[in-house]
Formats: sequence, structure tokens, C-alpha cells
Amino acid sequence: MVTSIDIGTLITRDPKLRGGRPIIAGTGSSVRRIAALYKQGHSAEEIAADKPHLTLVQIYAALTYYHANREEIDTDLAEEQAAYEQLAALHYSQKQSQQ
Repeated sequence: MVTSIDIGTLITRDPKLRGGRPIIAGTGSSVRRIAALYKQGHSAEEIAADKPHLTLVQIYAALTYYHANREEIDTDLAEEQAAYEQLAALHYSQKQSQQ
């Protein structure tokens, strides 16, 4: 017997997990993280090999969500990068003032 998977069940949001960002259902892995790896040039197969707790189907579901909602995910990634750069600059300036 062949079991079908409703692809709409593979990505979910929960306000209690990852700030309500889309995640791969049943995991704590965010679509944002998968999209970031993909944008760095990793293939779905490479991402799955690096994250053995995820199946290739789950990776492709996250990438499909990313491509369908690219503006949302890219904005989230840009905000994360900006926050990182702000913290890095603050840390660097504090180190410089201590010397």
C-alpha cells in the first residue's frame, strides 16, 4: 500500500517555536536556516547529508516554501544579518576601548 503525504503538513508555524517563523513540522529546524544554506550554494542533497535528522523530502519542502515566500524569508535573513553585524560592531568597539 502506498502512503501519500500531504505536503501542506510538512511546514508549520508555532508562536512558541523560533518566534513563529516557519519550521519543518516535527522538528526545530527553520525554513530560514535551510534557505540560508541553499543561498550559500549547498544543494538539497548536501543539506540533507549535513542534517541527518531531516529527510530529503523535508529539505525540499523547506526550499519550496522558501521559493514560494522568498520575500518573507529573504527579509528575515537580512534582518538576522543586520542584527549580527550590529552586535559584532558593538563587540569590536568594546574590545578596542579596553585596550
